[in-house]
Amino acid sequence: MTHFHDGPTTLSPARIRFALLALALGGFGIGCTEFVAMGLLPDIAKDLLPGLYAQSPEEANARAGWIISAYALGVVVGAPTIAAAAARWPRKRLLLALVTAFTLGTIGSAVLPTFELVLVARFIAAVPHGAYFGIASLVAASLMGPGKRARGVALVLSGLTIANVIGVPAITWLGQAAGWRIAYLAVAGIFALTFLAVLLAVPWQAGDPGATMQRELRAFGRAQVWFALGIGAIGFGGLFAVYTYVAPLATDVTGLAPAMVPVVLIMFGIGMTAGNLAGGRLADWSVRRSMYLFFGILAAALVLLGFTAANPVGLFTGVFLVGAASAALSPTIQARLMDVARDSQSIAAALNHSALNIGNSVGALLGGLAIAAGLGYVAPIWIGLLLTIAGVALAVASFSLDRVRGRRGVVVPYATGAVEVVE
Repeated sequence: MTHFHDGPTTLSPARIRFALLALALGGFGIGCTEFVAMGLLPDIAKDLLPGLYAQSPEEANARAGWIISAYALGVVVGAPTIAAAAARWPRKRLLLALVTAFTLGTIGSAVLPTFELVLVARFIAAVPHGAYFGIASLVAASLMGPGKRARGVALVLSGLTIANVIGVPAITWLGQAAGWRIAYLAVAGIFALTFLAVLLAVPWQAGDPGATMQRELRAFGRAQVWFALGIGAIGFGGLFAVYTYVAPLATDVTGLAPAMVPVVLIMFGIGMTAGNLAGGRLADWSVRRSMYLFFGILAAALVLLGFTAANPVGLFTGVFLVGAASAALSPTIQARLMDVARDSQSIAAALNHSALNIGNSVGALLGGLAIAAGLGYVAPIWIGLLLTIAGVALAVASFSLDRVRGRRGVVVPYATGAVEVVE
């Protein structure tokens, strides 16, 4: 068995690619388990809430939406908890434990008989989400070597973005044809395959022997960590304000047939996949400049979509660019968190996903309120633009604080080796 610690390894390039692919496969499974419920919500509502569905399908669908909220809550709770408590664990062992939890939670989602029990299963299935991405990102960054940290993060996240292109549409189709429970069993199968891939491909890597829960939790005492979390939770909400309501936008505003909605979602996923890889590469060049660049592209894409959504070309172009810019921000924000958390690296790598899931809830909630107020299905796009502007404001404040502290001579070098502190 090959032993290695942080930094370059002696593994062959083929072995490193195999290990990165195994880590990305876990991201693929997470993308499927997180987003497939959106396309199968009416099927879930009809099966688990038959009485309510018979009286009011709209109310039953809204109630079934709690399944999505329960998953988001599980991510928010689980990411910092597991990352702080298990930072000393050998990373491969921790990854295998997390994938096991994914598998069992997803099987529970598929087989439990009542709505309440499925709700609990979705929460449990989400608890490992942020910790998996966080630990997998640390392992990937180590495998990639110096100067390629954000690219390692992006490769792990690529599994999630590719899931939106291939996995979610395919498993949604399976669920519509064979039942939503079969769809979740298929996702559990992906996690079982991930377990084998991680077991065989990912080399042993020590945890942080000096880590303690107290040290990891010190991250919450740093103002810059809260700024970075706010950038993710608020700025990333712009994506979800649009993504959550893209189906009625496509059918009611653009006038597309319902059968075209999966094509729109695939375009979103293609944009996210391309943007994620570009974001990882550019974040290794400059976190600050990359963040400003991608926030600028996201704002421009939302304006374009807001004014051209009634046209099919405008819709497809807009959703591609919104997906690309948003996904590019994810590894950028994660790199920023890992910089400012200093020695609390495990919790920093996981907290990004708590922040993004808060953004999921905030964007969806505010977009829904705008629709409920009678402002139409284009309104969430403008809500997304406001959230994006707020994210930029937080980024400006955060990097300005870096410069102020640098002039005062109080900046502490980042644990990750970042040099972009004072400019």
